[in-house]
Amino acid sequence: MRKMLPANASMQSDRRMALPVDVRSPTHGNISLVSQAIFRSIQYPQMKRFSILFIILAIFTVSIAAGNVSFTVKAPGRIYEGDKFPVTFRLTNADGSDLKVSAIDGCTLLFGPSTSQSQSYSVVNGRAESSSAIEYTYYYRADKAGQFTIPAASVLADGKRLTTAPANFTVHERAERDTPGSQRPVAVDDVDTQTAGRKVNADDVFVRIILSRNSAYEQEAIGCTIKLYTKYSISSFMPTRQPSFDGFLIQELDVQPALNEIENYRGQDYMTAILKHCIIFPQKSGKLTINSGNYDISVIQYDNVNMGMFQVRQPRETKIKVSSNTGSIDIQPLPSPKPEGFNGAVGEFKVESRLVGNSFRTNDPATLFYTISGTGNIKYLKEPQIDFPTEFEQYTPKSDIQTSVSGNEVSGTMTVEYTFVPQSVGEFTIGSDKFVYFDPAKRDYVTLSTPTYPIKVAKGLSTPAPTEDQKAIENKNSDIRHIYLGDKNPSKSHSITVTTPGYWMLYLGLLIAAAAIIIANRTRARRNADVTRMRTAKANKVATKRLKLAGKYLSAGDNDKFYEEMLHALWGYLSDKLSIPLSQLNRQNIVERLSEKEYSEETISSIVKVLDECEMARYTPDSSTRMDSIYEEGAKAINNLEKR
Repeated sequence: MRKMLPANASMQSDRRMALPVDVRSPTHGNISLVSQAIFRSIQYPQMKRFSILFIILAIFTVSIAAGNVSFTVKAPGRIYEGDKFPVTFRLTNADGSDLKVSAIDGCTLLFGPSTSQSQSYSVVNGRAESSSAIEYTYYYRADKAGQFTIPAASVLADGKRLTTAPANFTVHERAERDTPGSQRPVAVDDVDTQTAGRKVNADDVFVRIILSRNSAYEQEAIGCTIKLYTKYSISSFMPTRQPSFDGFLIQELDVQPALNEIENYRGQDYMTAILKHCIIFPQKSGKLTINSGNYDISVIQYDNVNMGMFQVRQPRETKIKVSSNTGSIDIQPLPSPKPEGFNGAVGEFKVESRLVGNSFRTNDPATLFYTISGTGNIKYLKEPQIDFPTEFEQYTPKSDIQTSVSGNEVSGTMTVEYTFVPQSVGEFTIGSDKFVYFDPAKRDYVTLSTPTYPIKVAKGLSTPAPTEDQKAIENKNSDIRHIYLGDKNPSKSHSITVTTPGYWMLYLGLLIAAAAIIIANRTRARRNADVTRMRTAKANKVATKRLKLAGKYLSAGDNDKFYEEMLHALWGYLSDKLSIPLSQLNRQNIVERLSEKEYSEETISSIVKVLDECEMARYTPDSSTRMDSIYEEGAKAINNLEKR
């Protein structure tokens, strides 16, 4: 008997994120769309305005820069000894040539490569994006059971040779296929093993901390990823205790958790989702521990429901608690003695300074820019102390820090603006600055120096020109005004609100509203308590919704899913209508219960006839010709039952 897949089987077989629009064609789909629009504008003049707008939008879309170029491999799912399986190499946003693929030990190449192309377009928040992909698919036969590796493949794209990372997969023994699912280990791509009531073990669902390194120096950047691993689909995920990063400064990165990747960990396949990704900077030495928190998770398991001639899988939620592992890292103290001028900078940096202008006058403001750039804890650097002459008036420095993350490193630029005002005529020197940082790669301190600036100050204005800080203070002072005293003959009157008619009318209205709410709630509670009546009342709505989905499959010409959804709709409707559990429902008790409710024999035979025809059609080679009539008969049978 044919096995029925669960409703989310398509998601389990292909977990890649779907784009809003997907045009799959061996040629460039956008060019063909533009050509069609031009042809139609010539053939139908009334469409001229629409076609011109369409052409402009299409050309704009073509001009959008594609995303990053990548070359990846997709490993096969669960396979058994002797099975045929595909291995797909995907090149994104580039044209490839000179593809080199190595043999897979333990597997025989049957055919390949089969090439397909795709283009995708999307508009998010008014921003258009486009991407293209070429997929090279090879087909193999698994000759024996065991652990195997897909070797790295390479392709020439945009003048560069791109290489995939090796991917691991498992070939299971043929005998495992015949073993009952409840006796096999839980597998991410094997719904038979995910039966309801089965205990969810610690190695089935867990949260893991991944650190980019096991040891580091104080203030050295460390990549930290908190990742979910699961063999089950997840319906809800709730953190009950947030991760703790005691002893660290943390820079969080934006992530969008989604179970769209398969990863082999310790010889087993898991669906994975990144929950948190951040860069952490240790603030003290010693062994520091990170805890990724606790979580309440609902996983999806399946009940096998006997429907008479066949069985269906019904999803069930199972709630579990997950306490994640902890991650420890050894933090080494910075070497001593620390040189003079060291203020905690760790990484790899370079510095430069720039003096604005070449002529200076007394009481005229001038500016010195100091720039630190590089990779490390640049967000937490202190502003350098520049040696200005005592004859210069200084203002508070202004800092601007721009950073970006690449991998597990933070890079960026810190620009400090120093504003000063010479107060005396003469020749002066702005001293050089020594910037000292610790380089973990060299395990040593590095000292960088900025040049000195000799300047000559001439006589200028008699009063200092106001700077932006001074202007701000003056504006605040000008905002202060004297308190307006007003007339000196104040008067006031009082009235007791409780003695007014309006007060008592409002009080009475609130009492009436409260009584109405109490009565309504009690009526609704009594109605909800009658479970049988509620299920019967909702039966028609549920069947209508099911038939609507079956109608979509009818329009698409998908006869397998159409008949499957028709059966789900009819059996579910009758279970609710007759108040019989789905697992106990069969044709005999359907006929008996409908007869007890005094339905006509014609009505009873019509609903049973539709059930029989749907079941037979699912196993008939050419059953698409009866889809329209079966849909109408099913809807008519439900309407006949609802007339009473």
